[in-house]
Amino acid sequence: MSPRFEDLEPTADRMREMAKLATDRIIAHIESLPSQPASDIEGGYELARSLVEEAPQSGTDIEELVELVVDRLAAKSFMNAGPGFMAYIPGGGLFASALADFIADGINRYVTVWTAAPGLVQLEVNVIRWFCRMLGYPDEARGFLSSGGSLANFTALFTARRERLPENFLDGTIYVSTQVHHSVTRAATLAGFPESAVRSVLVDNDWCMRIDVLEETIAGDRLAGRAPFLIVGSVGTTNTGAVDDVSALADVADREQLWLHLDAAYGGFFALTERGRGRMAGIERADSITLDPHKGLFLPYGTGCLLVRDGGALKRAHTVQADYMPELQESPELVDFCEISPELSRDFRGLRVWLPIKMYGLDAFRSSLDEKLDLAEWALRELETIAGVEIIAPPQLSVVAFRLRPEGSTDREADRVNRRLLEMINAKKRVLLTGTVLDGVFALRICVLNFRTHLDRMELCLEDIRTSVADLRSLDGSEEIG
Repeated sequence: MSPRFEDLEPTADRMREMAKLATDRIIAHIESLPSQPASDIEGGYELARSLVEEAPQSGTDIEELVELVVDRLAAKSFMNAGPGFMAYIPGGGLFASALADFIADGINRYVTVWTAAPGLVQLEVNVIRWFCRMLGYPDEARGFLSSGGSLANFTALFTARRERLPENFLDGTIYVSTQVHHSVTRAATLAGFPESAVRSVLVDNDWCMRIDVLEETIAGDRLAGRAPFLIVGSVGTTNTGAVDDVSALADVADREQLWLHLDAAYGGFFALTERGRGRMAGIERADSITLDPHKGLFLPYGTGCLLVRDGGALKRAHTVQADYMPELQESPELVDFCEISPELSRDFRGLRVWLPIKMYGLDAFRSSLDEKLDLAEWALRELETIAGVEIIAPPQLSVVAFRLRPEGSTDREADRVNRRLLEMINAKKRVLLTGTVLDGVFALRICVLNFRTHLDRMELCLEDIRTSVADLRSLDGSEEIG
């Protein structure tokens, strides 16, 4: 059968049918989120293997394909869009952003060069300016939307390298805490540094970088002939939600003339709240900041951000000439994103951020983030009432880490108990928690960030924790557990 080129351009009526089919399925999916299991990956391997196929030569009806993706494949996954997802760092996925992506993909404009779509580029520039002002950055600050925090961290590290080190940069050293996100370490290796260039600094009892150890490590590296150039602080670690002392880090960076980058992918948007901004005082002094709108603004995955206080540094690091490019901008008010970021061709990410902020206003996001801070504090108080539960990390933002500590048990025995406890909680499928290792011991984490998570789901979470502790005590035949 010969190719049917006309099928690539459906009629207006057919496009309406296709759009209605997809939106009806998505809306039904979103409506069902509260009743869906928080995780369902049993049989996932078999499902994945059943999908292996060669590229089709003829077409399949769209209804069958949408049903496959939404009803069958998406059902076998972590339900990170649902209210029970409290694992890792949740991402909710606003419907308004889904509509924005539909519009952006439908109009399909090129937005990394200002001349190609001036109005659309300006919307994305507005978004960056909003973020800069939220964090107290000056007018000359610049930034861009990335695919996520990993690319933003890489670009920040690369920009700092270009600004602070010579062409032969291998003596450069980078300072991070032992709790830093692994994307920072990976960014260093991708940027050409040996693993030994990354110095891991001990943390204090609050899981924040120790300033005294940082200063000692920098001094030692200078004596050894190394070239300290970059400090990476955390504003909301994945393990515990810890927020480093940003002002103290900025003081060290100023004295030592180092670049200060803050990985605020998880915690940065809590700056919209009074409590959050207080916990990251001095954030405006950082040279660069990573944010993840797909975390703190509840947007779809694939929406990160990098802000740089001196916008000229981004341009100096990324500008490369090419004869086939259109004339680029010299005006400080206009931005060619291809000159300040690694990507030349990419999707119009700005609309998925701009549309919901314009529709709802920042107050709606501020209110939801305040609720998450309240829910984490509520969870802490409830956990403290459970006999045998030890709080490893009380919430600095919206993460609380805890473990069950049977009386007289060794750390190894307690780890076994807590891994089993995590399995039992998650097996109920009303919430999904994750575990981590803190100071050598296994702990459970509750991370509250989904805009769909409210007190009713938190009550289910604590009910499942209490029930699982009681079941463990019954199974072990010991009154010492919980």
